[in-house]
Amino acid sequence: MSDGAASNELQSPPTRTSKEGSPLKKLAPYWYPYTTMAKERWLGREILEIVSTEFRDRSMEYYRYALDSGVTTINGKVARPDTVVRNGDRIENVVHRHEPPVTSNPVKVVLHDMKRNFLVIDKPGSIPVHASGRYYRHSLVEILRHEFGFPKIYTINRLDRLTSGLMIIPLNADLARSLSAEFVNGLVRKEYVARCKGEFFVEEITCEEPLLTVDRQMGLNIVHPEGKPAKTIFTRLHYDPATNTSVLRCRPMTGRSHQIRVHLQYLGHPIANDPVYSEERIWGPNLGKGGVDVVPCEQRVAPAPPPHLLSDNSPEALNLKPADDTDLPLPVDLEGEGDEKSTVKLLPRETGHDIGMGSPVPLSSEAVEIITRLRNMKDEDEDWSRWRDVVFRAKGILTPKDIPRAPLPPQNRRKKGGPSLPQTPPAQDMPSTPQLTQTEALAQLSQMEAPPPSMDPATGTLYCPECYLPLHPDPKPEKLYIFLHALRYTTSLGCFEADMPGWAAEGWKWDQA
Repeated sequence: MSDGAASNELQSPPTRTSKEGSPLKKLAPYWYPYTTMAKERWLGREILEIVSTEFRDRSMEYYRYALDSGVTTINGKVARPDTVVRNGDRIENVVHRHEPPVTSNPVKVVLHDMKRNFLVIDKPGSIPVHASGRYYRHSLVEILRHEFGFPKIYTINRLDRLTSGLMIIPLNADLARSLSAEFVNGLVRKEYVARCKGEFFVEEITCEEPLLTVDRQMGLNIVHPEGKPAKTIFTRLHYDPATNTSVLRCRPMTGRSHQIRVHLQYLGHPIANDPVYSEERIWGPNLGKGGVDVVPCEQRVAPAPPPHLLSDNSPEALNLKPADDTDLPLPVDLEGEGDEKSTVKLLPRETGHDIGMGSPVPLSSEAVEIITRLRNMKDEDEDWSRWRDVVFRAKGILTPKDIPRAPLPPQNRRKKGGPSLPQTPPAQDMPSTPQLTQTEALAQLSQMEAPPPSMDPATGTLYCPECYLPLHPDPKPEKLYIFLHALRYTTSLGCFEADMPGWAAEGWKWDQA
């Protein structure tokens, strides 16, 4: 802890929508407009292909229905499924956000140095640092903004969503730049603690295998010769024969995504409760020890649901039926009526060719199989909700309401991108709802109750009556974190330390039931 720091006591706020004593913190679903500039990998592609490959929370049929409803605009004009994205386009998409529950354990402010204008916080596992995917209000940035009252923070070092521990957060741009330079130049000493599988080496071990992100959707990283340089030093603290696990001190000398997790997996000692890198259903009995094959392979297989959800009317297939041959070039020529042929364009997600689209290198057959199994496991954990989508129950277009209008992002002096236009008006028989400001809408979230779910009479599927999302069970609290904790940072500002997690103690009892 830095000496002479001016600090004040900040009480962690109570959970907003959790029941008393609940291990989970929840929010009612809400409509939200997401605005972004076109990314380079989107240019020249149709918007339906983009959203269906970038996001996997909903079925293909839902994404087409949402686009047909007019909830997506490009430069203020309603986008249709076949609208092509161009350089400089500003895209606004209105979503009915169902944020996943996070732990009810609060974010702890270890230090608020008002003189030097920075925070030191202890982040619990399950909370992402930035809004991404389905997370917004349950991100660290928004929690510090809305629950602690810090309107502007600068996150210069990020922890994985499942990782807990220390973060140093500047409150002004100048400090953010200087401290960020310390991280980039390797001047910050970082120490983590982890609990891994098996009896780890007694001697200190250094792993310097390069790392590469090969699937953006799943956030999957592997050891690959064309990856970025990475170095981690591991020291065993103690071994527990009762659980056949070892507690380690980990010193990452670089800052790659999932660095400690992938290096430990490569060494044959993955983090004991890691749902990705320590899962036999994904990697097989070897658990990825020694890395995976890197010989490129172009073969792909169309995704398929479990047998009980197999159907010729699957919401996951717009043009492809389960019996169709997917080993064909795109687009696929199918026989039409009479002597004419009709050309049906199969989207990458329908054929499995979305796997590897975001990878900087061609993928091997082993890597493709690993990504496929990882996606299937995630679908299974969410009760195959994409395949059970009941968007066919919709009786009209999506009608967002009470949308908080966030300010548009800076356009960096771009000339392209028109003014933001109002969203598609509600149907004539729908009463007009007053538009809320962003502040008003966000303030109401903590008091909102989720509407009672509807039920599909044919299958018994419970779904959201506003966006037709099939509802799936809450995650188990013990699945919301991994045995990886940022323990200590030493910077020019001083040395800062978080509490040692309970699972790192000798004699700790691990209930794996």
